[in-house]
Amino acid sequence: MDQRIINLYDQYTHSSINRKDFLKKLALLTGSTALALSVLPLLENNYAAAATINEDNLDTENITYKGVKGDMKGFLAKPKGKKNLGAVLVIHENRGLNPHTIAVTKRVAAEGFLALGVDALSPFGGTPADEDKARDLIGQLNPEENLQNYLYGLDYLRKHPDGNGKVGCVGFCWGGGMANKLAVSDPTLQAAVAYYGAQAKTSDVPLIKADLMLHYAGLDERINAGIPEFEAALKENHIPYQLFIYEGVNHAFNNDTSPTRYNEAAAKLAWERTIGLFKKDLG
Repeated sequence: MDQRIINLYDQYTHSSINRKDFLKKLALLTGSTALALSVLPLLENNYAAAATINEDNLDTENITYKGVKGDMKGFLAKPKGKKNLGAVLVIHENRGLNPHTIAVTKRVAAEGFLALGVDALSPFGGTPADEDKARDLIGQLNPEENLQNYLYGLDYLRKHPDGNGKVGCVGFCWGGGMANKLAVSDPTLQAAVAYYGAQAKTSDVPLIKADLMLHYAGLDERINAGIPEFEAALKENHIPYQLFIYEGVNHAFNNDTSPTRYNEAAAKLAWERTIGLFKKDLG
């Protein structure tokens, strides 16, 4: 697919451009409204296309924990009958706790961890089915309260009776940026993995104590612009980190419900690296 179309969709999903204006611009790129509408299903998430997960060996439940203003909702998964588990907080993209992120949470649990996918939109009643509405609500979150709600999520996992007290986090897109913020804000976090997420402020880098793993897409110019300054600060402050750039792939390459951006080879390699880090630091 024309990279200009993928870039336009990325702009649409990460800005306040409305659907009507997005479709107009898409029609200009494709040549007609009819062609734009035929391309649209290839761009939008298709949850039915996601890889299925064998849940026979998992315990799953919807949970709540106390947030800054009311309860936070989350999806918890863990291997059946297992205790003393390392724990992982899973942080969704800017469309909320949707079926894809729930599937990722199950995948983490299937690797032998206590996994919690938090719904950042809990203050608004939870993630709506309309993805555009979810994106708009993400932009309305109070940044400080939202960060604190995720820090409370880490505390929930540390205190969980089936956990071993060691906690990491993994985030994607908007959640990747949040993973970096948690690494800055929680000095007891063992590991943080950020997939194509906004980098932490360089002035905050000295606060990082977690083991960092950073995954970037080679074609993701918007996010990648922040890599040099961030990496320089990590080196200067002797922060343990691993940084990987997957050439020729797009932002959201891990999302298997996004057919035009998902890249199986890059996603598999990044996942193996991610789970390897968690097994090393959280076991």
